[in-house]
Amino acid sequence: MRWRPPPLPLVFLLFSFLSLFIGAASGFKICAYNVPNFNPTKASNYRVRHTLTKILSRCDISLLQGVKDSDGKAIQRLLASLNRYEHYKYQSVSSKSLGNSPKDMEQYVFIYRNETVNVMGQHQYQKQQSFVREPFAVHFKSNKTAIKSFILVPLHSEPQQAVQEIDRLYDVFEEVSQKWNNTNVMFLGDFHAGCAYVNRANRKNIRLFSNTTFHWLIRDKVDTTVPDLTTCAYDRIVVHGEGFLKAISPYSAQVFNFGREFKLPKKRVLELSNHLPVEVQLKSSAPLSQATPLLILLSVCAIVQSFLSAL
Repeated sequence: MRWRPPPLPLVFLLFSFLSLFIGAASGFKICAYNVPNFNPTKASNYRVRHTLTKILSRCDISLLQGVKDSDGKAIQRLLASLNRYEHYKYQSVSSKSLGNSPKDMEQYVFIYRNETVNVMGQHQYQKQQSFVREPFAVHFKSNKTAIKSFILVPLHSEPQQAVQEIDRLYDVFEEVSQKWNNTNVMFLGDFHAGCAYVNRANRKNIRLFSNTTFHWLIRDKVDTTVPDLTTCAYDRIVVHGEGFLKAISPYSAQVFNFGREFKLPKKRVLELSNHLPVEVQLKSSAPLSQATPLLILLSVCAIVQSFLSAL
């Protein structure tokens, strides 16, 4: 019996299905990483820059904290490394330097992929004496995600003021959600929300804990630090509302232990930071991202059976 190639429409259908499946599985990743004293000197260190490039290349949007780069040279160098490393084109949006004294001064920097997300607006929270480093909110829009428009609000808290600053994020939420008429808000960063700085007793004073519309995706028992002597969930990701929560891929909020992933000694990891990145994945806008595993399996079986019948 002579072999006959399957009809072209069937081949196209199978190819389209696999493309959708791959797109749905890849998702859209948001990451946050505190990299203390990320300045032009640190960015000129090839080992540091290369490792940071590998970390950020996994993410559609990355928040960097601890940036001390008033002239922009460190971020320019990092972007150049990313754009050589990846087929995506990366850009950044940055706050001004924030802090109460020269040693406190830092910037929030968002690095994002041009092809997957757009910046719709930015807003610097300015209420006096609320934060040491006031949150710098950015409104993003993506056609790749199930939830199309969302706001990211970073916080690198002052450790001794962590309870008060985390609580005041509720005021930031009210301001930015009203400004952009959008309650799809995610808070992320080094909150110092654990160990001695935030405990169970003082959570009643934090509206992001007491208000059940906020969902803490990085849990209390997670260790976001590098040193062996600490086991603290300092770095967090929090989302507002059931709509945003349902747009998150289940169990995707986690710490990225890049030392283990890249097989680096702890000394190399600590060259970047004493923190680890945290990340979460948004569901894809691809139709299959909403399908159940059983439905996907049945669909694959049906297509394969049709394909074999055509042979």
